[in-house]
Amino acid sequence: MWGYKIITTNQIDYDKNNRAIRNKILALEPSLRICIACGACTATCTAGNLTPFNIRRMNVLLQRGEYDDLKSELGKCMLCGKCTLVCPRGVNLRNLILKTRETLLNDECHVL
Repeated sequence: MWGYKIITTNQIDYDKNNRAIRNKILALEPSLRICIACGACTATCTAGNLTPFNIRRMNVLLQRGEYDDLKSELGKCMLCGKCTLVCPRGVNLRNLILKTRETLLNDECHVL
């Protein structure tokens, strides 16, 4: 009707994704709620300079509940902590990555 349409493969069905794991991770690291997605973490990331790792993409995958893609992203992080040092809002991204890895590996509701 207006010359565009939504392609089915690009649609995100939030109802289909298990967001309980996301809520569990946010309870473990509540500082993520104050993230303004400025990109300072991604700009300073050592792993991001060497691989196609992007911390902002990781945050989006977590918010969407897309844990399979998130797990592969988390494996690229070197846990150097530069992202936490440069965050203007004080989000503890290193701890977030550790808690997310731990939760995804140990959660019984989610089959990896």
